[in-house]
Amino acid sequence: MQTEIIATVVKMMETLPEPAQHLVLEHIQQYITDLRDEMEWDTAFKKTQAQLVAAARQARKQIADGLAKPMDHDQL
Repeated sequence: MQTEIIATVVKMMETLPEPAQHLVLEHIQQYITDLRDEMEWDTAFKKTQAQLVAAARQARKQIADGLAKPMDHDQL
């Protein structure tokens, strides 16, 4: 089932010569891949947001209590 949006894209692509259609297809494929990655990242971030907030609060408390040490980059 084609949506109106897909039909519009198809009509636009049909106006292009075939080599340009291939280029557009490559760009669309990369864009969709990137978009899916972003959507997965957003979903994963939302699932862990509460834990991240808790970790940040714990870190702030440790800093306030004098329990935190500056990071030694040479030991990484």
